[in-house]
Amino acid sequence: MSIYEYQVKSNSGELISLEKYRGKALLIVNVASQCGFTPQYQGLEAVYQKYKDRGLEILAFPCNQFGSQEPGTDQEIKSFCETRYQISFPLFGKIEVNGKNTHPLYGFLKSEGKGVFGSEAIKWNFTKFLVDKSGHVVRRFAPLDKPEKIAPDIEAIL
Repeated sequence: MSIYEYQVKSNSGELISLEKYRGKALLIVNVASQCGFTPQYQGLEAVYQKYKDRGLEILAFPCNQFGSQEPGTDQEIKSFCETRYQISFPLFGKIEVNGKNTHPLYGFLKSEGKGVFGSEAIKWNFTKFLVDKSGHVVRRFAPLDKPEKIAPDIEAIL
């Protein structure tokens, strides 16, 4: 299996096949607007600007499962991200990354890119998954891992 078998909803509600990203390196991140890690949007945008022309896409998935730090609607989240952090990478519809309503994409990501001690659960907002151009999970990064610090890993798969 690869990531291309999954569909996700855009921020506007449109169903999108991840097949659209075949041949691209992906950094997939669960995000939140009211989190201590929210300033990482700035680092994510900087990484995106640096590597997008070399084939990197950043896919951001808002999630309200951690301390209710993403309470807004999809449109409110988009407005916040574009106004406050000027993000230009794709922002998708709000999803769940843990529990019985885990989005199938995140079920796949967690099973392929386990965390510390083999854990699959997402511990907090801004957990990052690096996916190669073939659609396979290369590495999982913790929320504390700033986007700019993982640049060498991104460069290795571009």
